[in-house]
Amino acid sequence: MKEKIMTFFAQPPITRYDLNFRIAGIPVRVHPLFWLMGLLFASSSRNLVNILIWIVAIFVSILIHELGHALVMRAYGIKSQVILYVMGGLTVPESVWWGDKTVNISLNSKQENLVSFAGAGAGFLLAGLVMAISILMGGSIFTTSLFGVIPFPVVSLPWGGQLLSTFVMSMIWINIFWGVINLMPVYPLDGGNIARRLFVQADQYDGLRKSLWVSTIIGGVIAVVGLTLLSSFYMAFLFGILAVQSYLALRGKPGIPF
Repeated sequence: MKEKIMTFFAQPPITRYDLNFRIAGIPVRVHPLFWLMGLLFASSSRNLVNILIWIVAIFVSILIHELGHALVMRAYGIKSQVILYVMGGLTVPESVWWGDKTVNISLNSKQENLVSFAGAGAGFLLAGLVMAISILMGGSIFTTSLFGVIPFPVVSLPWGGQLLSTFVMSMIWINIFWGVINLMPVYPLDGGNIARRLFVQADQYDGLRKSLWVSTIIGGVIAVVGLTLLSSFYMAFLFGILAVQSYLALRGKPGIPF
């Protein structure tokens, strides 16, 4: 079966309300509906100040995640732009260069996997930096358990009050927990793209179909866990859509472009 790349969740149209800026020479565009996504993500807090803190942490974290992709692309000679929108973030290749010529650069699977992993990797580094600064400023770190099984770091700060503690923990939570979730084998997340390549490499004719089944099942499980154990409507909504789209792709239904 010939490998095809999913293109759903395409970049949003440009609007007059977009926020545009550059970081390290990389263009960044923030679509206005991105802030709605942040609000939905943080709404379980039910505290206006905490919601605003979470939105700031989400903005910083997703931006760093996408810059991780963009910087590794640039290392391979591929220019890109970062777009933050209602479904999270995209890093979109713009052009490539070699000397004074524009050329097509084809990355091998190892390089593509590195680009895919770079987003979560940048987030893990950011979480580590936040924890290191907290320790240097007199804080302490201990672990708790997610779902009674998975160890997760918690930072205790002797200064800064509740607002700073909320911001620090939101940065750690987003960049570690959501970094791991992003690496799950669900399309079109980074982990889904990595899984697709691995399945296709192992089975050129049926690997894509197998990766879609994995995406459907894992996406559905994460949606249920998000709703029942984490009370996250955003997580349930997002992964519910991804699971359904992967299933429709398996069934060959229209509306899921490749």
